[in-house]
Amino acid sequence: MASAQQPVGAGPDDQDDTRGNQVLMTITHGGHVLDDAVQPERAAALARSQESFTTAKAAVGEILFTTPFDYLFPQLENDPTAHLPATDPTAMVNALKNLGAKMIEAASSPDTGTSTIPTAYTYWGQFIDHDLTANTDRISDASDITRPVVTPSPPADVKRNLQNLRQPILNLDSVYGDGPTLNPAHPTRAGSFYDGAKLKVGRVAEQSNPGKNPIPGVHIPLEGDLDRDLPRDNKKAQIADARNDENLIIAQFHTAFLRFHNAVVDWVLQHHPECRNDKGKLFRRARRLVQFHYQWLSANDFLKTVALPGVADKVLLGGPRFYQLRNDKPYMPLEFSVAAYRFGHSMVRAAYDYNRNFGKPGTNVIGFAPFDLLFLFTGEGFERGPGTTVTANPFKGDTDVLPFNWIIEWDRFVNKGSSDPTHFARKIDTHIAPPLDDIINQGNDITDAAIKTLLKRLAARNLLRGYQLSIPTGQSVAGALGIVPLTADELKQGNADDLNQALTDGGFLDQTPLWYYVLKEAEVRANGNSLGEVGSRIVCETIIGSMHFDPRSYLNAPGGWDPSKGVKLPNGDPIVTIADMFRFAGLPA
Repeated sequence: MASAQQPVGAGPDDQDDTRGNQVLMTITHGGHVLDDAVQPERAAALARSQESFTTAKAAVGEILFTTPFDYLFPQLENDPTAHLPATDPTAMVNALKNLGAKMIEAASSPDTGTSTIPTAYTYWGQFIDHDLTANTDRISDASDITRPVVTPSPPADVKRNLQNLRQPILNLDSVYGDGPTLNPAHPTRAGSFYDGAKLKVGRVAEQSNPGKNPIPGVHIPLEGDLDRDLPRDNKKAQIADARNDENLIIAQFHTAFLRFHNAVVDWVLQHHPECRNDKGKLFRRARRLVQFHYQWLSANDFLKTVALPGVADKVLLGGPRFYQLRNDKPYMPLEFSVAAYRFGHSMVRAAYDYNRNFGKPGTNVIGFAPFDLLFLFTGEGFERGPGTTVTANPFKGDTDVLPFNWIIEWDRFVNKGSSDPTHFARKIDTHIAPPLDDIINQGNDITDAAIKTLLKRLAARNLLRGYQLSIPTGQSVAGALGIVPLTADELKQGNADDLNQALTDGGFLDQTPLWYYVLKEAEVRANGNSLGEVGSRIVCETIIGSMHFDPRSYLNAPGGWDPSKGVKLPNGDPIVTIADMFRFAGLPA
């Protein structure tokens, strides 16, 4: 265990690490903008702090820090044979929409194809995505799939016009924003999210609002611990990236990180007395530990669970072979953001064994929690259309914060040894759960029926986005990686007749959209229990590559770093799984 004589994260790690971190607000999941304006006079100082890392764009009343998107395989950018045909965009768009429609399972189908990946990893993946990227789905000149004719944008235009609103490193800027306000003369934008060196955590409601139906169900262990919600103001989450409040599971995941940080602050106070009288040093030391644990777990738990065995270790031990800095700066690969990393969409279940009130046993309130119901607890709620709520929800009472009956039971989401198949994600494959064909919080402010339908259909949207942003085909990426591509027989294996007809009619057996290819590769070459080699290599190269080139990551810590040098569980064990992290945060798992 580290001691005061051997401080964890001392020296350069104690320096400020905000680097222009932003506070984002959500319009929809597909469009994110900066929250309140930053004073223009701060532009020069902020730009200088980012000069070697990002570009700064100044506008009246707003500073927008951006980092680049680029293509992981530049040799494919301008090769027409490496992309879907652009000769007849209308026909291609129709073929892609048809393919997306055939990927959706029938509404009456139960969740099928259970993988060996616990359900929490679906949302851990979403959490990582929000830490790394924002903007690929934003309706803009570079990526507007609602225009009358969607055509592939030249790669040079994509790189110029599409900018990432996140830093492409695992630094938890989605949690920390630009940090606490330690100097009142220079307030931070996220300062109100903090209580000294700790992050604010919200308390769940024990009673409904006056005059409303009582909250049904029983309390969730630990019964006396009510600090289990995001901090809220008028229902809206007060966090650095409001996308982490778009569904209840990701919100509970973010809450766990708030609690983990606070528990680490307490640990630092106990083990590093030199930090007790310096709130800045205390915060930075705790944040560095949280970041290191998160990075290590992302590489050694998350990636080794979702990727083909051995791929993460090859990149960790040998370094990235394909992800390299561009113009001496990190970037976010479009093949990752727009295609390969969307593998998690196929893992979403239509319903979850969420807790003892909304799951097993049968004496609970309603049985399993439907996926749509998990959107009831976002700060802005949801509507199907202007003024029309989705459904009445008698299962939550009426509260301004999370009611006590909806606290998650993480042991149902993280246990790799569970004998209950409903505690695991759906297989990574080309079969998508029905709720993702009518996404409850998408397109609700759109009056055009055709556009609204498109925005609610996730599979079609992913496929069109890849076409518009000139993402190379699965076969061309496999070739660039030196991997034997899927055969036509493999692409058709196990499919319904109408799905194979859509593949044939679109010419996709020879030139397959990369997102679909990654899913099918996982299905036929890894039995849906992990990504295949193409998907694994893109995902591991990007996530580990982002840490490899980040001088502040655990991979570049002086003297090396692993969990044995971090905080410990009460019994002295290091934190080596996401379940361990939850337990350190005081959450049963």
